Amino acid sequence: MALIDTIRVAPIATPFAWVASVPAKLVAWNEVRATRAALSKLTTRELEDIGLIPGDIDRIGR
Repeated sequence: MALIDTIRVAPIATPFAWVASVPAKLVAWNEVRATRAALSKLTTRELEDIGLIPGDIDRIGR
């Protein structure tokens, strides 16, 4: 006989849980910023070589 456990305990949310997520969000924002800056320096030909067009740069990170 098989037993399926369907009880799930929700994580405890603290009023200050958002504070812990701030460093991760800053790191992610900076990576997107640096990537967009590097892609902006490439020529159209170089972007085509990696399968992008200049309009794709604006969509990076969304």
